[in-house]
Amino acid sequence: MLLQAVASTTNSNIGSPITAYWPVMIFFGVAVIFPVLPLILGRFLRPIKYEKGKMRPYECGIDPTTEAHDRFTVRYYIVAMLFLIFDVETIFLLPWAIIFMGDDFSFTKFALVEMFVFIAILVVGYYYAWRKGALEWA
Repeated sequence: MLLQAVASTTNSNIGSPITAYWPVMIFFGVAVIFPVLPLILGRFLRPIKYEKGKMRPYECGIDPTTEAHDRFTVRYYIVAMLFLIFDVETIFLLPWAIIFMGDDFSFTKFALVEMFVFIAILVVGYYYAWRKGALEWA
């Protein structure tokens, strides 16, 4: 009888399963309000009439001397692509680091050797790009 009374009081304090999602709902609400509120406030607080200086192509105070659609050299795009390639490949280091912390030491030795091979391939690719002059700006 006493156990039934204790069990019934603990069940009433638990609440519904939806209460476990309140932190997620609050976080979602803040994530929606945080970027939307400045946009709405800026729309109402900005000046309606723009001045002559605001309508210029550049607001830095220097008059533009060339067209806005100048051509970039191919070297700029090569450096950007090399950055993306090496940056995306380093993302693979995180799963390796998580697996390397595991308890199975035989697998971690294999992962360590595999990562050294991966890093060696990255270094060879970086060295090749450097020797070809892809990283030079001038």
